[in-house]
Amino acid sequence: MRVEAWLRAIAGTFVLASAALGSWVHPGFYLFTAFVGFNLLQSAFTGWCPMMSLLRALGVEE
Repeated sequence: MRVEAWLRAIAGTFVLASAALGSWVHPGFYLFTAFVGFNLLQSAFTGWCPMMSLLRALGVEE
């Protein structure tokens, strides 16, 4: 998979997992959902995403 596909898969997994944890464990996990959403929104405007930088450093294909 390419970097963009990995990013979407990771973001989707984080959102689903944190929403489930917020519902079943503790509402504080919704803050992680908001954090992921904020990072996706800021990356749309700035073109920089911390997870993409990490994936590139790990050698994921461009």
